[in-house]
Amino acid sequence: MRPLFTLFWSFLKIGLFTFGGGYAMIPLIRREVIDRRGWIAEREFLDLLTLAQSAPGPISLNTSVFVGYKMRGYTGAVAAILGVVVPSFVIILLIAILFADIRHNPVVDAAFKGMRPAVVALIVVPVIALAKGMHPLLYIVIGLTAFAVWFLGWSPIYILGTAAAAGILHALCRMRRAANRPTSATNVPQEPNRPKKEEGHR
Repeated sequence: MRPLFTLFWSFLKIGLFTFGGGYAMIPLIRREVIDRRGWIAEREFLDLLTLAQSAPGPISLNTSVFVGYKMRGYTGAVAAILGVVVPSFVIILLIAILFADIRHNPVVDAAFKGMRPAVVALIVVPVIALAKGMHPLLYIVIGLTAFAVWFLGWSPIYILGTAAAAGILHALCRMRRAANRPTSATNVPQEPNRPKKEEGHR
């Protein structure tokens, strides 16, 4: 029960102190599951985010499912989901009840305006941190993807599908090249050269 409670408590803190949506949760999730708990590696976290973004649903919820399942199976996934969902559910329920009274409150409006720059920073920082150590060509892919979404208005669904197909094609090409590469001869242990016997003098 203690590992399950640890999963629940870790994601409860993430869900309770995160503002700005799923992407703003990424730095908190990264700090909790990598730096503090050591549950997953940095490279694995990047793959996990890619999978969480590709799957339907909020990225924070998908990430909690993957981390929880990796640690404790189905029960771990349920504990992590509850940790993320419970704070949001309670807060949204209270806001829905009290929203009619606070929506025109200047203090509340000023607080939300003040949090907007912080939310943008919380989204940008993990992107920069996760981009470290990547191949230089991948930065070009990042730039082209941002240009296609921002300026051309392409759907992220098509971009993710194309990127997945390109990654599969690249992996197949590498596997084919590795299969066609001539294998080096096996190192068969050879007997050491024995010195020739000197012929006797006639």
